[in-house]
Amino acid sequence: MENIKQDTESRGKYFLAAFLAPLIWGFMAVPIRLLKNWSAEDILHYRILLAVLLLWLFNLIFRKAELKVDYHHFQQLPKNKRIRISYLTLFSAIFLFANWYTYIYCINSISVQAGAFAYILCPLITTATGYFILKENLSTTQKLSLLIAGVGVVMLATGSLTEVLWSITIGALYAFYLVLQRVIQGFDKLNMLAIQLAICTLFIIPQMLIDQSPIPQDSTFWKVTLAMALLFTILPLFSSMYALKKISSSTLGIMLYINPIIAFTLAVTYFEEQLDSYKYWAYGFILIAILVFNYDKVFARLKR
Repeated sequence: MENIKQDTESRGKYFLAAFLAPLIWGFMAVPIRLLKNWSAEDILHYRILLAVLLLWLFNLIFRKAELKVDYHHFQQLPKNKRIRISYLTLFSAIFLFANWYTYIYCINSISVQAGAFAYILCPLITTATGYFILKENLSTTQKLSLLIAGVGVVMLATGSLTEVLWSITIGALYAFYLVLQRVIQGFDKLNMLAIQLAICTLFIIPQMLIDQSPIPQDSTFWKVTLAMALLFTILPLFSSMYALKKISSSTLGIMLYINPIIAFTLAVTYFEEQLDSYKYWAYGFILIAILVFNYDKVFARLKR
């Protein structure tokens, strides 16, 4: 009984980490809309640069030991495993970079609702990928929850085809990123995130040199971008990667539904976008799906 209690408490912090990431990302549209006067490229470029700078400074000042441990661990791996980890890290950076760009562009040029819909599709793609590729187990109630969520998604997809295509692209990119993080094991998650963001800078620096666009002078741009880099980038990404150490990508995927629920609420209340009546029903199905998916875990915890 004592062992069960300790296991529940130890896993509790991972579930909290999994919950924190989508909670923060649900408010992501607010800082992005504050930067609507700047291009998606500028927002993305400086968000990445600031995030890389902050994260590497933190690692080099406070986490040198963890960096050394991961470096020696990587060197001791067989050559084929080193190559595999390198490719997985590269593709992780590509998926992350593409997800950020499409999401920023969608929020400022398409609609907040389309961006939110992307993270309704994302958990379905993440969970399905975890089930079919990583062979993660799903209970009968969890499979039922995916079916219920699918009904809600189909209802939402009856609107604009353009918005749906953008949503599918954004959701799939982040779903593939999450699955790759589940595959990459044995390394410190904050170090992996720092490396992935460093790879992202290799994509943007040549483009910035070619474009030679002027550096933004408005203080609002830098304040908001700094907040995005720290609060909306490093913290939630590390939180989700940390959660994947102990919980499945399927569980993390279903928790991502917290993000679009908050985002759609903001779209209607804060940004005053019009929401058709059928979408309320669709979100009702999705909320039920979240409760059904987590029923077994919640019931087990209450029983313990």
